[in-house]
Amino acid sequence: MKLSSLALALVLTIQLPSAISLVPSHRAFSSFSTRSAVTSPRRSSIFIAKSDATTATPDASSPSSSTTTIAATTTTTSTTVEFPPPLTKVERLQRAAKFWSSAIPIVLSYYSKDAELRVKEAFTGIQLTQSEEETIWNEQHEAGARKLADTITSLKGFYVKTAQIIASRQDLFPPEYTEALSNFTDNVDPLPVELLKAVVAQDLLVRGEVFEDIFAEFDEVPLGAASVAQVHRAVLTEKYGSREVAVKIQRPSIESKLMGDIANLKQLAKTFRDSDALPLDYYTVFAELEKQLADEFNFLAEAVAMDRIYETVTKDENGLPCESPIVLPRPVQGLVSRRVLVMDYLEGVPLSRAAEEMARKGISPDSPEAQLFGRKLLRSLTDVFGRCILETGFFHADPHPGNIFVLDDGRIGLIDFGQVKQIGGRARETLSKVMLALDERESDVNPADLEKIGNLALELGVELADDAPAEGPAAVAMWLFDGSVETLPGGYDKGELSPNSPVKALKSFPQDLVLVGRSSILIKGLSNRLQIPWSLSKEWAPTARRTLEGNNNQQSAVVATDGRGSKIRMRDVLKLLKTWSRGKVSRGITRLPSPMRTKVAAVALRLQKRREAKEAK
Repeated sequence: MKLSSLALALVLTIQLPSAISLVPSHRAFSSFSTRSAVTSPRRSSIFIAKSDATTATPDASSPSSSTTTIAATTTTTSTTVEFPPPLTKVERLQRAAKFWSSAIPIVLSYYSKDAELRVKEAFTGIQLTQSEEETIWNEQHEAGARKLADTITSLKGFYVKTAQIIASRQDLFPPEYTEALSNFTDNVDPLPVELLKAVVAQDLLVRGEVFEDIFAEFDEVPLGAASVAQVHRAVLTEKYGSREVAVKIQRPSIESKLMGDIANLKQLAKTFRDSDALPLDYYTVFAELEKQLADEFNFLAEAVAMDRIYETVTKDENGLPCESPIVLPRPVQGLVSRRVLVMDYLEGVPLSRAAEEMARKGISPDSPEAQLFGRKLLRSLTDVFGRCILETGFFHADPHPGNIFVLDDGRIGLIDFGQVKQIGGRARETLSKVMLALDERESDVNPADLEKIGNLALELGVELADDAPAEGPAAVAMWLFDGSVETLPGGYDKGELSPNSPVKALKSFPQDLVLVGRSSILIKGLSNRLQIPWSLSKEWAPTARRTLEGNNNQQSAVVATDGRGSKIRMRDVLKLLKTWSRGKVSRGITRLPSPMRTKVAAVALRLQKRREAKEAK
């Protein structure tokens, strides 16, 4: 990685990035978080004690002088919990100054090193070998990574999310950065449990209730702690359903800090907006994220989003119930507020720790079980995001390995719906046309096909540099949505960080599609790791076709009076049973003894590869 991607890897650091989300500490939403950790005496009550001189103002928008005092009463003692106030104006300025004083030297050090090497080569006439050049840049990466890690450790906030994204994108960033920042994925300092219980008490308890009226158990050690919130495992009382749940609680006074952080990143992106060093207009990206952050601090909106996406993926194209390719947690009705979200508890590990878990179970990354699961993961994410993006335009906009779960029964889970995106009907229609144009093209070089695909890409709002070749828009579309392409048109390289990548030709990318692009890049990166040629356009084409047809062939699930209607109902019932049985078999394989599981998985893998080869013809 040289100058062409320095700002990408160092400061802006997010290729089509995501906003703040919960990244689990161990087995978030799972039993790995030491269920026996609650060893302190049970709390008999938590109540709010407001001083006449203060106002309850946990929100960041409140004046910094306001505080809230919470008195938490146990059977024998009483402790006082005080909410941290929002950042003052002086503190915000100090935080911004520290960011700029750290970020600019890192960026400039890459410019300086690049200039140094060019001057040395010009004066000596000696060109460095590839090995020598790689050594120099590796040392530069190590120095930059240490500096960036120190800065993020000090600042935390939104910058922690930046570190999390880098650490999860080994396919894009140098190992010096992914390794130096890997701890940020898991080790965000948790808040004291009494403070979080106070937030829960403030938001969820009704008159006459105490904390134990809602929760029979509440683990004091969090499942995960992140920039916006942390999550605790709990068990509801019989009054609320006696279910095992995850409780997501927002950090008090976090909003002003994070919004200030993203303002800093926007300003940095604006400063370097016209620089050739950046492969994309990151000002547009961060402007989109700034808008998305508004809902990050409203868990009521997140609960609505969870239910909305659940409704999409649990019904087929005919509106009939179907088994979702992934497991989605559901919010517990009546136990959701702006700062507290009680939801289903998922038993498993994040994808970021899947390899670790497989090693613990003695499963080799090259084994049939691992390959079969990889294909299942790829298929599931492709189906879910394709349906959400093209059918309704409403989708989970923060897919990364910390939010994708490998459940103990072999299924795949998706958590954290704080960041979602709704794209308009016109954008969905044009996206669908892009998928069909890519899927139906005669070849990767046919001029008529390239013109059609390119015009649709431009219709989406993609803008390319003035000196970009005519094939540029089509190359961008292929790069985003067809990972099976061997050679991109226009002489572009497939590598995202290559100086000749089609991303480098982008002048501007439409805000509506920033997060669509993030989803496609996640799936593309996964297919690259699994070494499976994967074309999203091919996989999404049937959904795109239905979208353009306006679901004219959609049949009602009400009782039909003619024989034809009866056949349709029977076909749909058989389809539902087939899907259900396939899921049962898949989960059953995971429970088999290791030697038998490997043999069964090997057979299933051969059959799947044979089916894929047949479909490719």
